[in-house]
Amino acid sequence: MTREIVLEFARIEAAHIAGLTTQFVELLSEQPDSPQDPAIARLVPDAYREDPDAAREFRGLTEVDLLDRRRSEAAIVLASLEGAVATDALTSQPGDPALRETVAVTLNATEADAWLRTLAAVRLVLATRLGVADSDESRDEDDARFGIYDWVGYRLHLIVDAIDEATDLTSK
Repeated sequence: MTREIVLEFARIEAAHIAGLTTQFVELLSEQPDSPQDPAIARLVPDAYREDPDAAREFRGLTEVDLLDRRRSEAAIVLASLEGAVATDALTSQPGDPALRETVAVTLNATEADAWLRTLAAVRLVLATRLGVADSDESRDEDDARFGIYDWVGYRLHLIVDAIDEATDLTSK
């Protein structure tokens, strides 16, 4: 049986996910040959940290394909959001009730996996930009940008929960 999940968002949330995903695709498209950007480097980490030559060779063999796959998965996210995002959602007035409307996005297993990988990669880029390494110790609690980082993590958690629930239902 094919696993399907339904994600519910406020229309403004769907627009924000689409916006972040679009920015992610643009970032990936700006890096054709090498990971000059620390966020790209974090998306394609060295396979051999103790051997720079082997790491460079491995990166040369895998980086383009990995970044292409990330772009393809981001395209799946954007395509699945097409009906949920109003073109003017991000420029609407803050009190506009249409922004709070709930929209549902139904994902099959392939789409759900693409969402997981894409949002995890977006969160990794945000972490790099914010200076978050392995822990939250360097975190400035007064920096509002961390709200986006946390919100993407929250959304990831909800997707994992939805996948787990769907998996439990199909295995019974």
